[in-house]
Amino acid sequence: MLAYNELKKGMVFVMNGEPYEVLDYEFLRMQQRKPVAKTKLKNLITGKITEQSFHSSESFDEAEIEKKLIKYLYNSKEEFWFCEVKDASKRFALKEELVGNPGKFLKANTEVNAIKFGERIIGIDVPVKMDLKVKEAPPGYKGDTATGGTKQIILETGAVINAPLFINEGDIVKVNTQTGDYYERVEKCKE
Repeated sequence: MLAYNELKKGMVFVMNGEPYEVLDYEFLRMQQRKPVAKTKLKNLITGKITEQSFHSSESFDEAEIEKKLIKYLYNSKEEFWFCEVKDASKRFALKEELVGNPGKFLKANTEVNAIKFGERIIGIDVPVKMDLKVKEAPPGYKGDTATGGTKQIILETGAVINAPLFINEGDIVKVNTQTGDYYERVEKCKE
């Protein structure tokens, strides 16, 4: 059991049967009042962020969050299909909302971590940076810096991102999957 004053930033605990991560923690002791722990919490199932204050009488169970390596296969009709790494016959689908924005950067056979709370998968951990091939890129013209020197490109996964004018079709680029931003060119297309 965790006491209210043991909640620290990054800790995961169970409240009302659901896992919450502590995003921010502040211990307040006001004159003539009982001490209070003021927190900002993220519900790991819904993603909702709330502010909550806890008093000395409150305690919580530490959440047992497990990570399991799985392999991404494909997506279809707002579902992402995965399988176990060692047994491809054990397939399962996760809803698009659960996978989130980083899902648009997943390519076939990418290994990711499934985040489990009990037997339920509550999210996935996609690598922060991934190398992806540029499927479509309009030509960049010299002197065309009215748009800040960037253009929209389409990656092999279908994701659309902004990239510098020198990026061409066939190049391999590194993308930040959390922000959706171009990071660097890894390999220039061999024409």
